[in-house]
Amino acid sequence: MASTVVARTGALSAHPWVLRGASIVLVLGLWEWGGTVPVSIAFPKCSETLAAFGSMLVDGTFAGAYAETAGPLIVGVLLTGVGGVLAGLVMGLSPRAEWFGLPVFIVLQASPSAAIVPLITFIYGIGFAAKVFAVVLLSAPVIVLNSYRGIANTPTSLLEMSNAFLASRWQRVRKIVIPAGSGLIFAGLRLGLAQGFTGAILAELIITPTGVGDLITYNRSVADYPRMFAAILSIILVASISVTLLQRAEQRLFRPEMRPL
Repeated sequence: MASTVVARTGALSAHPWVLRGASIVLVLGLWEWGGTVPVSIAFPKCSETLAAFGSMLVDGTFAGAYAETAGPLIVGVLLTGVGGVLAGLVMGLSPRAEWFGLPVFIVLQASPSAAIVPLITFIYGIGFAAKVFAVVLLSAPVIVLNSYRGIANTPTSLLEMSNAFLASRWQRVRKIVIPAGSGLIFAGLRLGLAQGFTGAILAELIITPTGVGDLITYNRSVADYPRMFAAILSIILVASISVTLLQRAEQRLFRPEMRPL
């Protein structure tokens, strides 16, 4: 009995895509059923949403929308990614920087950022800079705090080993501290990227109706719910693919033993 359970567990772990595919099929099946009942007149069938998704993909609707959304999203995530990791690194290595910066980012993380987004218009208007600031506002706290925790929690034994080998401060940071904290750093980057998507879409929904946010707002206003849900589905897919690529980058740089065979 035990050997049978172990064999089944090993077979499932060897084919993780089977479980992932089954979970996706289950969710889509429930979605189709919910649209058939129907749960609400504003809740379309999965088949209708997928048909709308295909038509929007073919006619270039998504290409035009994401061309508008991608610019501020990429700029905001790059700024926050580089600046956030550096801020977390400095806070993790310097008690003074920790004392000064940690409360600020804790407050930002706990604050209702979505409610602050409309206030951005008073400072930056409704242009490109406002969207970038919305992305930075939502993604910065999680990136900085995860990077800080990863650096601050470097095992003492590794630091003592680097001292025994007379490593310089830069060598200790580059070869010990950053690799040891890379797990939390990349976790923060993945979460920050997801939050960046949220910031970009919120900016387009609240500040200025452009890009993918405008697709959601417009199709909701004309009651074209399949196309509205198709736009939302596209956000989920793009965000999932981006986070997965970032995870692969982490495995290639810091976790080669975790690469899939």
